[in-house]
Amino acid sequence: MYQTDPPRPPKETLPTMYDLPSEYPEDSGLPDEFHLFQPQLLRETFCPPNYPAEEVFVATDLNLYYDLRHTLWYKRPDWFAAVGVSRLYEQQNLRLSYVIWQEGVAPFVVVELLSPGTEKEDLGQTLREIKQPPTKWEVYERILRVPYYIVFDRYTDKLQAFQLVADRYSELDLTTPRVWMPSLELGLGLWQGSYQGIERLWLRWYDASGNCLPTPLERESQRANRLAAQLRELGVNPDEL
Repeated sequence: MYQTDPPRPPKETLPTMYDLPSEYPEDSGLPDEFHLFQPQLLRETFCPPNYPAEEVFVATDLNLYYDLRHTLWYKRPDWFAAVGVSRLYEQQNLRLSYVIWQEGVAPFVVVELLSPGTEKEDLGQTLREIKQPPTKWEVYERILRVPYYIVFDRYTDKLQAFQLVADRYSELDLTTPRVWMPSLELGLGLWQGSYQGIERLWLRWYDASGNCLPTPLERESQRANRLAAQLRELGVNPDEL
């Protein structure tokens, strides 16, 4: 998608989140199930231990405004996370979009889920057209300088990861389909399992020990299992309670 917007005079007041469009006018319908479930799994398991929850923001299909001279230009990542930024907009409201000149913090990691119609742009294989906004790759690499850019093709189950080195993305050699991010003390990799009743390979966050971080439902199940084990040690049958 291309957006057009003439440069704004430098002294003109910049628009806020409330002034900018938050809808996606070219959407022809709702996302497919994978584009709903996979970002949800990433959100549920993204818990960097070195950042408090109130300083972690994650988003799915949210307008990301990146150029203060072309304030209507935006990209819309399938999923991204920013750390060291308030969970809420101005400490009190849910975000309508993510406006980089207000937030002051770029995303730390962006995930794109490949689709046949977006594959070339997601992988930086398209060229910028004259008088048109920069490509998605250019925005992540050169403007926002996102440290980690992750691309997953659900049709081939291929995971690709790019890390910002100096001023360019360098593709990581994934001998195993996992990417460790030291600054987050988290890794992202492929996991074979069932989520939302669907058995397949999913992208999922893991900890320093290589263990997948649990979803809220899994945490509740683990607590229930521990309680049941403790009751059995006391000679109590939990099924009879």
